[in-house]
Amino acid sequence: MVQKAKILLVDDRPENLLALEAILSALDQTLVRASSGEEALKALLTEDFAVILLDVQMPGMDGFETAAHIKRRERTRDIPIIFLTAINHGPHHTFRGYAAGAVDYISKPFDPWVLRAKVSVFVELHMKNMQLREQALLLRRELEGGAQPGADSDRAAGGLLPELSARLAAVEEQAEVLTKELSESGGGAAVSTAAHLERKLSGLRRALDALQPGATERTSVESQPG
Repeated sequence: MVQKAKILLVDDRPENLLALEAILSALDQTLVRASSGEEALKALLTEDFAVILLDVQMPGMDGFETAAHIKRRERTRDIPIIFLTAINHGPHHTFRGYAAGAVDYISKPFDPWVLRAKVSVFVELHMKNMQLREQALLLRRELEGGAQPGADSDRAAGGLLPELSARLAAVEEQAEVLTKELSESGGGAAVSTAAHLERKLSGLRRALDALQPGATERTSVESQPG
């Protein structure tokens, strides 16, 4: 069963949260409410989210301050933030949103179709990251099993490695398509997030290639002077 992504909705007005839930329900993901910046930070202590929809104008801790706290935490700093605001103070106000770490800045009232499309991109990116973590976990378990005394030393190379390589190739292909879509959308922070995923994929691919039969011999030959 495919695990659903979690989307954090942060707004001090219940009617706004209800409207967001109605718009995003079609994505069939888990929607989590927070009525303040403090409540959002509390939820982020224990839960992993694909994207955060954050209202700018809130009493107490506003959206900018909440985003600053999120970006300072190692656990949460890579979570995409989409700012939502009912006011527009011009380019300076928008720039402040991007400077706070937002991947997008949307003024209310917004087009439900546009918001849903933007959120779906980050949900898909989150899913790719989850798949990557699963591949890495499988690889780690296989290597730990192969290192035990009496274990078949060729089991990793002849058994699970080909399957891992094929599954990783599928994730790499999907990530490439997603990166292209993000590049065309023009969101610099979004492209940076996708690039972070591609770096992780490249690292795992190198680890898998190094474990393939004959990798040590090839490396030794390539390192010898011509």
